[in-house]
Amino acid sequence: MSGPLSSLKILDFSTLLPGPFASLLLADMGAEVLRVESPTRMDLVRVLPPHDGGTSTSHAYLNRNKRSIALDLKRPEAVEVVKQLVSEYDILLEQFRPGVMDKLGLGYEALKAINPRLIYVSITGYGQSGPYRDRAGHDINYLALAGIASYTGRRDSGPLPLGVQLADLAGGSLHGVIGLLAAVVQRQVSGVGQQVDVSMTDCAFSLHGMAGAGYLGGGVEPGMENQALNGGSFYDYYRTRDGRWFSVGSLEPQFMQQFCAAIGRPELAARGLSQKPEDQRALKREIEIEFEKRDFAQWCEVFAGLDACAEPMLPLSEAVRHPQIRARELVVEVPREGLPAQAQLACPLKFSEGLPPPRHVGVAVGAHTEQVLAELGYDAERIAALRAARALG
Repeated sequence: MSGPLSSLKILDFSTLLPGPFASLLLADMGAEVLRVESPTRMDLVRVLPPHDGGTSTSHAYLNRNKRSIALDLKRPEAVEVVKQLVSEYDILLEQFRPGVMDKLGLGYEALKAINPRLIYVSITGYGQSGPYRDRAGHDINYLALAGIASYTGRRDSGPLPLGVQLADLAGGSLHGVIGLLAAVVQRQVSGVGQQVDVSMTDCAFSLHGMAGAGYLGGGVEPGMENQALNGGSFYDYYRTRDGRWFSVGSLEPQFMQQFCAAIGRPELAARGLSQKPEDQRALKREIEIEFEKRDFAQWCEVFAGLDACAEPMLPLSEAVRHPQIRARELVVEVPREGLPAQAQLACPLKFSEGLPPPRHVGVAVGAHTEQVLAELGYDAERIAALRAARALG
């Protein structure tokens, strides 16, 4: 199995999370991904705890199936190597602030002149234009400015810092992959590439979905606990007697009827249809009282055979062992040189033709430098000259 993207060759200049997660998905689907890394400025994910076998587990996961070449892009000799690579790797992914690649002589216009088919994907916090284009930011900042945080939380405690990086992953990573593949499809028709400008703030803003439509079209400002899906209705989490939690999403009447019968309160089903905030608050309190009467395991037994949209909230240690997660093979064993295979999150996409098995975890900086240069036609003498010029790691 070679994977559906085996025809793609990607130069990956990104670090941390958004770009590497995007290129991980591409590599898992068969694309050849070559990380271009600095020999002097380490990707900080490499030192992020916890560690397994002396290597960051995050780095080992995010960079599996990728090769690495160490180039000091401040050296003109290293820039020339990249320009040679662009002739073969006709997709480039970068995550620098706007203008940085231009200063290095590796901006889109410069590289497009070498290879007009080049697809150049730029992932940034705020995009290539606008007053914030040069501003620093993190996931929490993008969600705050995009308005997402304004109705994600509780009235009494305020906005909720999410446990996953929503803007980084759903914004930068997934939208980056979508934009890249869309540009590939267009190139198949037009024969030319283009630059794809991915702003994590833009993408977070697009995630407003129904709330955004409701405000722009209907003038309804979303707020904390004033919508059905953000705590304004019985659609919520409920604490069990032993301090664990259950999720209840029984919005449709058929699910609500099953749910209310299961908790021993069938008369509550009709109240679930009310749109009045006071009715929803009263209903939530009734459900809270019922959940507090039994332990988590007992509620698991109650809902195990029901189609009521009520599921236990699992910690990750239990989620990885859940029968559904196991059946979908969402944990995979990835080979490591000289060490036992490492368990990692698997590619979530399923193809009838299958995907290639994982080849290796993330590698050391520049692990494939000489191999890649040899593929470009460099002999030992030219490689030694690059090292002497301190262009390589």
